[in-house]
Amino acid sequence: MKREMHADVAIIGGGLGGFAAALAAARTGKRVVLTEETDWIGGQVTSQGVPPDEHRWIEETGCTRSYRQFRDGVRHYYRSHFPLSDLGKKADIFNPGNALVSKVSGDPRTALAVLLEMAAPYTHSGRLVIVLKHVPESVETEGDTVRAVTMRSLESGDRLVLSAPYVLDATECGDLLPMAGVEYVTGAESREQTGEPRALEGAANPSEMQAITHCFAMDYIEGEDHTIDKPRDYAFWREFSPDYWPGRMLSWIGPHPVTHEARQYVLFPENDLFPLFDYRRIADKSNFAPGTFESDVTIVNWPQNDYVLGPVIDVSEEEKARHLDGAKQISLSLLYWMQTEAPRLDGKIGYPGLRLRKDIFGTEDGLAKSVYIRESRRIQAEFTILEQHVTKEFHPDGKAERFLDSVGIGYYAIDLHPSTANRNYIHFSPLPFQIPLGSLIPVRVNNLLPANKNIGTTHITNGCYRLHPVEWNIGEAAGLLASFCLDKGVQPRSVYKDPGLLEQYQQLLTGQGIELIWNL
Repeated sequence: MKREMHADVAIIGGGLGGFAAALAAARTGKRVVLTEETDWIGGQVTSQGVPPDEHRWIEETGCTRSYRQFRDGVRHYYRSHFPLSDLGKKADIFNPGNALVSKVSGDPRTALAVLLEMAAPYTHSGRLVIVLKHVPESVETEGDTVRAVTMRSLESGDRLVLSAPYVLDATECGDLLPMAGVEYVTGAESREQTGEPRALEGAANPSEMQAITHCFAMDYIEGEDHTIDKPRDYAFWREFSPDYWPGRMLSWIGPHPVTHEARQYVLFPENDLFPLFDYRRIADKSNFAPGTFESDVTIVNWPQNDYVLGPVIDVSEEEKARHLDGAKQISLSLLYWMQTEAPRLDGKIGYPGLRLRKDIFGTEDGLAKSVYIRESRRIQAEFTILEQHVTKEFHPDGKAERFLDSVGIGYYAIDLHPSTANRNYIHFSPLPFQIPLGSLIPVRVNNLLPANKNIGTTHITNGCYRLHPVEWNIGEAAGLLASFCLDKGVQPRSVYKDPGLLEQYQQLLTGQGIELIWNL
């Protein structure tokens, strides 16, 4: 069975970028269809289970107004629906999980509820239609224009043909790019290609991509035994030791992301060592009235469950399935190792009280609904952001490259996890940066825009342009660009190249609450 839908803007992929794009386009009066592979919109903060990775200034500046509304909405959700302790009530900056990585680390179900609430005015009016459990299957093009995208229902197998003047690729892997014949790159560029000091010496490697991670949630009930069945591939992962790892990967010792020296981890805070449980904690029971939570709850997205044995982009379906399954197996093996074999500082072995919180994601295996993808296909763009544009060694004045075509700002460490080519972390601090419009414009195709991690970055700069607030900003800028072009009867490339149109578009962005320059 095949049905058809038409909209002003069709957005494929319901993660943070896709959602922000849909919200922006609908907010400016456009009819929008947003599709999503899982049954949850929200991507990183929901179906992938990754609490926000944010910068140090996030409470005051450095994100869009709508992203701030999302953050405020998370806090409001807890204050409205949960009994808080005196500690939680008095917190100047309420952080549900008091995580080390984020000031607003909460349950994925809370994030989903807030996103749906933000979308409600547009879904209820019919201006925004959200289509869940659908994946792109093919793209119809005519010359340099995308005419339609055929989606396949994961439940019925039926086809849905979406047509729109503008199509946004907000998928986690840039799935529309090969289907539409859009020029793109993957993997790690060479130093000869980009001039980046940290790019590969010698030849580029399109297959070298950052690790993927299949996250899960767990809590800890002392004195109880919640040990899972031994995972099928536990024997393999128990002995797995990559070249860059100081010993076995399933251990409390791992490489420091910056120095690569051996680093000691612990599960719970002890002896000033790095406590993994607190790292991405999503519920700190001390924030809530006694009895609300049996235990703190955390998300396991740690060095020990990064999967590096192969990429899931531009490989056969069989190989992709094998790597996705491997990512699940290493995560389940890590949990089983912690429950049964992990050494403890008190001399005991294992933490059988660690409980896999299957209820949080509602999946049969208890893991997140989808895997966390750090690196996507990237468009060949009118402008590609290089390491030279954002790093201190090229900007002794302490200010990153100033882009007159800025569509937003962001900041995070250039944080590349170990790669499928057995390369160790690349982790260093850039400068607070801008998002140039040129990185959102494909070199040829006129009406397809990237709205996720698939903009014109390199393997290196992807490391700081891939995090939550930046992905949101990219999506919002893309949604507003499509809306602006529809209103003006122009194409995105014209906005990029015409100073007058660019100024008008940037006025739209600032009017919608998008910061274009840093004021630090």
